[in-house]
Amino acid sequence: MKISIISGSHRHNSQSEKVARHIEKTLIDENTADQAWLYSLAGNPLPLWDEEVWNKSKAWETLLKPLRKELIDSDGFVFIAPEYHGQVPAGLKNFFLLFGKYELGHKPAMIVTVSSGDGGSYPVAELRMSSYKNSRVCYIPDHVIVRNVESVLNENPKDNDASADAYFRERIDWNLRLLVEYAKALKSVRESGLAFHDKFGNGM
Repeated sequence: MKISIISGSHRHNSQSEKVARHIEKTLIDENTADQAWLYSLAGNPLPLWDEEVWNKSKAWETLLKPLRKELIDSDGFVFIAPEYHGQVPAGLKNFFLLFGKYELGHKPAMIVTVSSGDGGSYPVAELRMSSYKNSRVCYIPDHVIVRNVESVLNENPKDNDASADAYFRERIDWNLRLLVEYAKALKSVRESGLAFHDKFGNGM
């Protein structure tokens, strides 16, 4: 069982990446998954989509081929999105233009959003509304909104609000276990032969 974690913040040393690393560690330490792969969009490592992606240009193929392999080999995903002006960061939206049904399709994903205050709900709604359409990624019903993120999931316990930190650690662990159960169940959907249909290649 391999779970891939995509940290959607453009910033280096971001709170989103802190949360991503906690999730990566939890998956392995709790034996929830056999493998956890973390890919950070800090510094915008993926250029903005252009039509040369469709033309399979050498530059794009060199960049995307190793990432495609990691995603294809994944059984499920965790997408982590900070709230930028009430929106999902552009780099994460771009990710869904570059990778689609063959990498993400009919695999479960868990949404985790991050807010310095009491926000974080808008990115959940945005991802659920649009990013699944052609990618066919299957978001599980439960998501996590890590509010007041600076005061939880820090390595030094002194930096944490003890009550909130304990809650988020427990909730994330439970959600990850649920994600893995969905991953086991959806494997049979992909193996059925119905999941990838040439005539109905895009969602409606």
